[in-house]
Amino acid sequence: MTIQRGETLLLTIGIPVLLLVFFSLAHVVTTPTSSRVDFVAPGILALCVLSTSLVALSIATGFERSFGVLRRLHVTPLGRRRLVGAKVAGVVVTEALQVVVLTAVALLLKWHPRGGAAGGLEVAALLLLGSAGCAGIGLALAGRLRAEVNLAASNGLYLVLLLVSGIVVPLSSLPSIVRRVVIALPSGAMAEGLHRVLGQGIAATDADWLVLGLWAVLAPLVAARTFRFD
Repeated sequence: MTIQRGETLLLTIGIPVLLLVFFSLAHVVTTPTSSRVDFVAPGILALCVLSTSLVALSIATGFERSFGVLRRLHVTPLGRRRLVGAKVAGVVVTEALQVVVLTAVALLLKWHPRGGAAGGLEVAALLLLGSAGCAGIGLALAGRLRAEVNLAASNGLYLVLLLVSGIVVPLSSLPSIVRRVVIALPSGAMAEGLHRVLGQGIAATDADWLVLGLWAVLAPLVAARTFRFD
């Protein structure tokens, strides 16, 4: 269903691929690595989670709620928690496809990921925790706001986080106050962890894991408790 929706396919595959190619080839921002793609690729992987788990999921769920689809599910034994869990699991499958496509494109651009096999497992854990946290935020928005308001809020949040989460613009370029706020968000902690593992070949910090773990638990719980089917 996700692949059949053109607007969702553009958001989840088209835009990340275009941004990966553009920021890898164009000298728009200064990168801390000699090879631009070595910095850009980990950030774009974080962007995939942001676009799929937060934006695409939130918008699709918001319109399902607006059209009365979720109202029909409300009278079944599904319940809020199972709905949230199913939505999170669904976006993880989509993100696996995104990672495969973007990794292939990045390798064609001469990306040299670091970290080895252990780093690969760490990357998978970072992406899963980030997915849970972002999905919780997206579902919390979709479960409380009208579909049109949620559409605007999700897209606006996406643009802000794209610019300030260290995804394509290095955190070192941001003011210190903004940097502290950013690394306390799931998108910022995830991007920072991916840059450390894939870009520098070092482990993510305890702070990155703590932030992602808290968001991965608390955001879906808040979404499950506050979600409205109608």
